[in-house]
Amino acid sequence: MFISSAFAQTAPAAAAGGDMQSSFMSLLPLVLMFVVLYFVMIRPQMKRQKEHRAMVEALAKGDEVATAGGLLGRVSKLGDTYLGVEIAPGVEVQVQRTAVVQVLPKGSIK
Repeated sequence: MFISSAFAQTAPAAAAGGDMQSSFMSLLPLVLMFVVLYFVMIRPQMKRQKEHRAMVEALAKGDEVATAGGLLGRVSKLGDTYLGVEIAPGVEVQVQRTAVVQVLPKGSIK
C-alpha cells in the first residue's frame, strides 16, 4: 500500500558491448598491480635465489665462508647437504650448505 512496485529497466542491446569493456577496465588496475609486483618483488627474489644456489654448488675445499649464524671459517669437508667448516685450528663444525651466506676472498680469515 505504501510501497510501490519497482521494476528493473532492461538496457538496450547496444549497451551490452559497453558492459564488457567496463568489466575489462575494472580488471585493468588489478592486472597492472600484479605486473608491477612481479617486476619489483618476485623477479629480483628469484634472481637472488638462483645466484645463491650457484654459489653453494660451487663451494670447494679451502674456500673461506661466512654462515647465516655469523661463523667465519674455511671449508674442510664437502658433503651433499653438509659442510665441514674449520673455524679455528683443530675446531671443526658441521653446517648445512644452505647456511653459507657468502664466500669470502682468500686470506680474509687470519
